[in-house]
Amino acid sequence: MVPKQEEDPDKKNNQHKWHSMDADDVLEKLDSSQDGLGQEAAQERLEKYGPNKLPSAQKRTALQRFLAQFNNVLIYILIIAAGVTALLGHWIDTAVILAVVLINAIVGFLQEGKAEKALEQISEMLTPHTTVLRNGKKEDVEADQLIPGDIVLLESGDKVPADLRLIEVNNLKVDESVLTGESEGVQKSVKPVDEEAVINDQENMAFSGTLVTYGRGRGVITATAIDTEIGKISEMLSEQEKLTTPLLKKIERFGRWLSVVIVVISGLLFGYAYFIGNYSLGDSLLAVISLAVAAIPEGLPAIITITLAIGVQEMAQRNAIIRRLPAVETLGAVTFICTDKTGTLTRNEMTAKTLIAPENRYRVEGTGYNPEGDFYLDDEKIPPEDHSEMMNICRTALLCNEAEIKQNEDGEWELNGDPTDGALAVIGMKAGINKKEFERLDMIPFESETKLMATLHKNKSGEKNIYIKGAPEKILELCSRERVNGETREIDQQRWKERMDETAGQGERLIAVAIKKAENDQESINMEDVENEPELLGVIGMKDAPREEAAKAVEICQNAGINIIMITGDHLLTARAIAKELGMKGAEKALTGKELEEMSDEELREVVKENRVFARTNPEHKLKLVKALQENNEVVAMTGDGVNDAPALKRADIGVAMGIKGTEVSKDSSEFVLADDNFASIESAIKQGRTIYDNIRKVVLFIMPTNGAEALVIILAIMFGMLLPLSPVQILWVNMVTAVTLALALAFEPTEQGVMQRKPRDPDEPILGAYFLWRILFVSVLIASLTLVFFFWTYQNDMTIENARTIALNMLVAGQAFYLFNCRYMNKQVLSLSGLAGNHYALIAVGVLIILQLFITYTPFMNTWFGTSPLQPFQWALVMGGGLGAFVLVELEKFIFRKIGENGD
Repeated sequence: MVPKQEEDPDKKNNQHKWHSMDADDVLEKLDSSQDGLGQEAAQERLEKYGPNKLPSAQKRTALQRFLAQFNNVLIYILIIAAGVTALLGHWIDTAVILAVVLINAIVGFLQEGKAEKALEQISEMLTPHTTVLRNGKKEDVEADQLIPGDIVLLESGDKVPADLRLIEVNNLKVDESVLTGESEGVQKSVKPVDEEAVINDQENMAFSGTLVTYGRGRGVITATAIDTEIGKISEMLSEQEKLTTPLLKKIERFGRWLSVVIVVISGLLFGYAYFIGNYSLGDSLLAVISLAVAAIPEGLPAIITITLAIGVQEMAQRNAIIRRLPAVETLGAVTFICTDKTGTLTRNEMTAKTLIAPENRYRVEGTGYNPEGDFYLDDEKIPPEDHSEMMNICRTALLCNEAEIKQNEDGEWELNGDPTDGALAVIGMKAGINKKEFERLDMIPFESETKLMATLHKNKSGEKNIYIKGAPEKILELCSRERVNGETREIDQQRWKERMDETAGQGERLIAVAIKKAENDQESINMEDVENEPELLGVIGMKDAPREEAAKAVEICQNAGINIIMITGDHLLTARAIAKELGMKGAEKALTGKELEEMSDEELREVVKENRVFARTNPEHKLKLVKALQENNEVVAMTGDGVNDAPALKRADIGVAMGIKGTEVSKDSSEFVLADDNFASIESAIKQGRTIYDNIRKVVLFIMPTNGAEALVIILAIMFGMLLPLSPVQILWVNMVTAVTLALALAFEPTEQGVMQRKPRDPDEPILGAYFLWRILFVSVLIASLTLVFFFWTYQNDMTIENARTIALNMLVAGQAFYLFNCRYMNKQVLSLSGLAGNHYALIAVGVLIILQLFITYTPFMNTWFGTSPLQPFQWALVMGGGLGAFVLVELEKFIFRKIGENGD
């Protein structure tokens, strides 16, 4: 009977532990055999399971994206206002209001960026063709035609097309870094492993999307499509609800609150004007529209978008490529950075750092596969050729090796082969050993069962030696003697164990090397030759070295109140050592993925408050950790480069992917990509994020009082039964020109001093705190009072209504222009050269605004459209004096409140 994967309750409950079963039992459970499936059975299963491909993500059309820009309650109010003006026959008002709405929609549409591609990119990771056995014969089939029970043949360079339980291996190694995050290739076997083994330890499994780097093998498919480990990641991605940013949440709440206030006040104003103030129905409606237009900060969404876009440009210069504009702001609120180790904090290149010889311990400089670096003994630089015990280790590391290190066309050194072999080959090259001077006669490849590799070489003198490398415990088991300066002596096993434990405690992976003299006529070797009394040469310690800039970046982030958490698939000891080397606070507190699985959600929320290193994790663990932090009200950034990071990248408040070594899946699941794969670039990005948030607050602090002043002008005029000092189109003109010029200048404000000494702001911190509300009220009343005084004074001195409204219009604009400089520093005084002239964009904006005001005041067609008329020089003097007076009073207010704060009142 054909197994039905989607209906099998054991499978559904994830109780099929394929890795813990014997190969024969797996074949029996899947109703397959060593010869594979028959064509009829294969076709039947394909109909039941469906094709071996992942579902692609649905995208919004361009029209849907454009229409979404109008889904805002404030925009609804403006559209209603446009409809009412049309009914009243005020077509210019209608046209101007609708133009403002359309401009805002176009700006939002253009700034949205490309849609999510994560699921599509994961689907592309499946190989298009693969070799299978059907009825005992090899067949080349498309990957989407594979089904559970198929026998797949693997060779070096193949991408694994589905999840396999291996049933035969020949020195098979698989690079699983995109799935597990581990930098080393995994040596595969066919033996069952513990039922509770995590993905990293399932050595008898090969997972979809991983890469065969060495050897050959065959396996039976246990899962396809969405049931594979990559499929589960895809499912997690589709299930993650994209969280909006703290700022956008606040803007949305603020918009709803403001809309309610505007509707309520407009209703009350209409009732007062029509029923009490004896205004006509048309005039009452026009007053309500004027109020709505005045109170709605229609320029605010566009200015915030532009401010964020400026942040994007700034970050691009710092190698941080923003994919979604709100990420710029979110960076400034980050309280935790969850980072993968391999390729993020480290170089993803194994490097030999320590050589333990019988007599001495040597240190090797250099990183990666560049064969340049000096050798040190007791912190003193030494010539390698003067230390024979060290040269013996380096020679064996180079010769008992399958890797090739070559320079590419750009002069960079690249590895062809296993990363561990690459690290060993490099130290031989650093020691100046020429591999071509030795002829390889025979080799025993590395096998997981033997845990060693051996080669037979002949040098130019005709001397033959067997060079051996392998797991330290295996080599020490074979060796009873060690070679010291050409002589041998008995091994002190306890001494070697202590020395190796010390090195392993530094996060280094250990490889032991040994040598045995061969017979002159010997042309081949076998395991008996290798196991017959070889002599230990030493032990090599290697690690995936931290990036040079990473430690500094970690320090700066921690000083800024940002906690760093390392989440890695690597071993606990290695992860803890790297964390200590990087200077991470709390590095001594480390847990494994298995320990996390045994915790409840409540326990996990407590654990993440203190623990900073999580090792041997899988994708589900990373996602759980990010969720636990968010449930603790933290703003979480997640950095990563592999497929395994994608769900956490998407779930996090901000996902940061590596641009060079990162997979396309991780990039498309993130908010921004580091073009240089440099963790240090995150620090400058966070600094810029905090600056942008400061500037957005300055924009709000500028726009809201100016809109408040316009609204107050309308309300007070109706309350006193006077003519409206400003028409709706004049108010819209003020809103648009001041937003495009003055408010935009605040988007270019430079970073304030000490921005990276602050703690991350509270995610629940309101945009409009108590002081903000006071400032809005104070400035609104101040500018509205000046505008009304100038309007009524002009109108009562026998000026026309057009002239009175023109002076009111310019007084309103002048008050805002002077207030712009007040806003450059929210609390500090600006009465200094840097305060007044430190942002040259502000000076340019004022210049442009003056030109626009002269344009609307003196050009005939603008006089017709907007109901304005030319002003006299003395009237301009009054306007400038009023603006300057407002500036002085706001600076006095800031001085008083700062003194109150210093006194603790």
